[in-house]
Amino acid sequence: MKDRRHPLKAARGLGSAKYGVSHWWTQRVTAAALVGLGIWFVILVLGLLHADYASARAAVAKPWNALLLIAFVLAVFWHAVLGLQVVVEDYVHTRWKEVVLQVAIKFLAVLGALAGVLAVLRIALTP
Repeated sequence: MKDRRHPLKAARGLGSAKYGVSHWWTQRVTAAALVGLGIWFVILVLGLLHADYASARAAVAKPWNALLLIAFVLAVFWHAVLGLQVVVEDYVHTRWKEVVLQVAIKFLAVLGALAGVLAVLRIALTP
């Protein structure tokens, strides 16, 4: 039977990359987590709006608040990396620029996430 697809429609033996669905689901799960964590974060910040430094530090040092704040920081950076990866893949067409941007985005995200987690742990674990 003759293949009726246009030659440009036929995959050139490359097949599927087999990670697109995982990327899509991860981005949706981090977005859903950020909805809940974002609501919690706004409530926490509004509750600390007129608080002094000591009470704000005490609120962040509570185990559940510290845990949720760390989850919030990690989810924000993970979700940002996934979103920026799609933007770079779609709009940057020079291969070396794409690779440099992807590496820079991941490096800055890891650096930011580590700084955020370290800051929360320092507040939570310092007496």
